[in-house]
Amino acid sequence: MAIDAICLQAVVEELRPQLTGLRVDKVQQPARDQLVLLFRGKRLLLNAGAGAPRLQWTEIPRDNPAEPPMFCMLLRKHLSGARVADIIQPPLERLVKIEFDASDELGRAGRRTLVLEAMGRRSNLILLDEAGRVIDSLRRVDADMSAARQVLPGLFYQPPASTGRLPFLEETEEGFAERFAAAPAEKTLDGFLLDQYFGLSPLMARELAFRAAGDTDTRVFQLAGPGPLWRALEDFSNRVRENRFTPVCLLRDGKPLDFACVSVGQYGGAAECVPYPSFSALLDAFYEARERQERTRQRGADLLRAATTARDRLRRKLALQEKEYTATQDRDKLRVQGDLITANLYRMERGRSRLECENFYEDNAPIAIPLDPLLTPQQNAAKYYKRYTKAKTAEKYLREQMELAKRDLEYLESVLAEIAQAETEPDFLDIRAELREAGFLKKQGKGKKDKSRPAAPWEFRTSSGLRVLVGRNNRQNDKLTLKDADRRDLWFHTQKIHGSHVILRCAGQAPGAEDVAEAAMLAAWFSQARESGKVPVDCTEVRNVKKPAGGRPGMVIYTTFRTVYVTPEKDAVERLRVR
Repeated sequence: MAIDAICLQAVVEELRPQLTGLRVDKVQQPARDQLVLLFRGKRLLLNAGAGAPRLQWTEIPRDNPAEPPMFCMLLRKHLSGARVADIIQPPLERLVKIEFDASDELGRAGRRTLVLEAMGRRSNLILLDEAGRVIDSLRRVDADMSAARQVLPGLFYQPPASTGRLPFLEETEEGFAERFAAAPAEKTLDGFLLDQYFGLSPLMARELAFRAAGDTDTRVFQLAGPGPLWRALEDFSNRVRENRFTPVCLLRDGKPLDFACVSVGQYGGAAECVPYPSFSALLDAFYEARERQERTRQRGADLLRAATTARDRLRRKLALQEKEYTATQDRDKLRVQGDLITANLYRMERGRSRLECENFYEDNAPIAIPLDPLLTPQQNAAKYYKRYTKAKTAEKYLREQMELAKRDLEYLESVLAEIAQAETEPDFLDIRAELREAGFLKKQGKGKKDKSRPAAPWEFRTSSGLRVLVGRNNRQNDKLTLKDADRRDLWFHTQKIHGSHVILRCAGQAPGAEDVAEAAMLAAWFSQARESGKVPVDCTEVRNVKKPAGGRPGMVIYTTFRTVYVTPEKDAVERLRVR
């Protein structure tokens, strides 16, 4: 979410005593929308990105480009060595002004103001001189982009226009009652608050509705009167006036959902409300987790696209090879035509376009053989013999190439199954390295090495306490089965279905039927048959599993196995997972 005005106020109140009086040591611009001011080793991040505009201390180091952008050079000129005089936020505005006491090249004292407009798509960073004129901005706004308000060097800075709604901090109980009485009966409570008042975010409007009625979808006519909603709004207004804020992050399934400046109860048990020691720590954790998720999603999308492209290319190649192979099966016809031409050389003349004769291979049935009129009869016969020999050789070559293509196609199908199961960034890095080693992705430049550490296998415990290890990708499957597992451990894999190798650590003892069933269920869950029922899973001792010569990663052969039929269940998988 984009930061709202109240959260921004909480951040400003937190930063003001810590920031005022500090001198700017360095100015950096690690990304197009990000600016970092360094103060005695502390980093102040100003982000003007559309999806994450904010102001905060940050502990996350960011790489800087080799060549600093022009806006960064401008800020270094005006702000290097400047001292923070004040940090100001107009009431309920998503706008912050940081005022600096600076000096020019001649040492004359002056004032510079850096403005952060944290307004979603219209977010911007603007540097002003002491007269309030724009020196420059991260994004220049000309008359073509906005007829009402331009942000260009030399113009006086004009703040964004007001929405015309009443700031909720200025509302009185009488005025609220009048507005509530005039509201449409079918209007939701949060919709009423957003329509009437300035400064409330959708999240806080829903929270106030929840506090007033116990449900975020309650409508105006369902509330007995304005009292409950007014009391919720008044309590929140008092918190804002007194700067009584609590930084909290909302997590759903362990992933960041939203953040707020007060405790949020509208999600009930569907989300966890986790408090943080400071808003800067909250924003660092929230946006770092979200950016990590985005990077993971992007890596997954890139890998999926690369693997799918390689698979489709192989399918087309295999289809052409099968077509050519089918053509080679009719090669005896070429030899027969060559023999018939040779047998009829005495009656042929150069320049003929076809030979009509009896086919002594088929009871002297008449046959017409196409000829090249530019070749002699002997050359036409040699041409048919050459095509026959070529087809005979091609049959053996195509058979080998088709086997390789089928093997690679099966391998890529297994990689696509891995990508579907991958959960973390190391998972995608491992799969990328695997595809690179297999030759389906370009290798890194000379001298570059993949410094990422491979992820550990997924670990589970059966009901009786036996360890179960599940490979995350093909390379890990090979290592787990062929190197790490004991020869007496049990190995599980879905029958003729792509999936992970699963090892049941028997620790020298005979596992029970329930242990085998649970390990088989994990093999079915971590396969392409996750959504199916009664999945066949083969089980054998590790000693019976071998790697075929030239086999791709994850490809094995096995003997002396038994088949278990199981139905994968998410709840059972989570119950067995080692946290």
